[in-house]
Amino acid sequence: MVREGYIFASVPFLLAVLAFVLGWPVLGGILLFLAGFVLYFFRDPERQVPADPTVVVSPADGRIMEIVEEPLGSRIGRRISIFLAVWDVHVNRAPYAGRIRDVEYHPGRFLAAMRSRASAENEQNVFHLETARGEIIFKQIAGWIARRVLSWKSAGDVVAAGERVGMIRFGSRMDVWLPLDIEILVRPGQHVTGGSSALARWK
Repeated sequence: MVREGYIFASVPFLLAVLAFVLGWPVLGGILLFLAGFVLYFFRDPERQVPADPTVVVSPADGRIMEIVEEPLGSRIGRRISIFLAVWDVHVNRAPYAGRIRDVEYHPGRFLAAMRSRASAENEQNVFHLETARGEIIFKQIAGWIARRVLSWKSAGDVVAAGERVGMIRFGSRMDVWLPLDIEILVRPGQHVTGGSSALARWK
């Protein structure tokens, strides 16, 4: 469980207790359900990270929305976009072992996370990950409901594949930019699990 979850859940829980004391069981039940959902949202399960050193793992739980070729500066790579529904785990993980060269915060809009424009226009944290095989870039992207992207890492931090790096609150999107010479192992519509599902493999 992410520690913040207890803080967020305490408000509806205390209001539920007050509602039961005042004799409003229906309202108390609704508030108690809300407190339980908040705790469920902030869950942080352990994950089995693949031992294969060539595998790039998913940085988030969710559904693959699109896989497109996309330029990044002077380079062409592939962007894999993952949509996180409110019932998915929202703790984000490093897709590969390496050193975080930079974490850039970009303020922006709050378009629906399923829209392709959200990748460029929405509020986001951009992680530049230097690895022994090449650079990987991944983004925490806020959505219409998710209004907060939280990074738990800073420039210079060394991370292992599948290590926790941050969280997005209440429904969102994550993008991963990979070089063209990586073999993509997923397809649009597929559900992936952060830290354990293989997104791609270095050739």
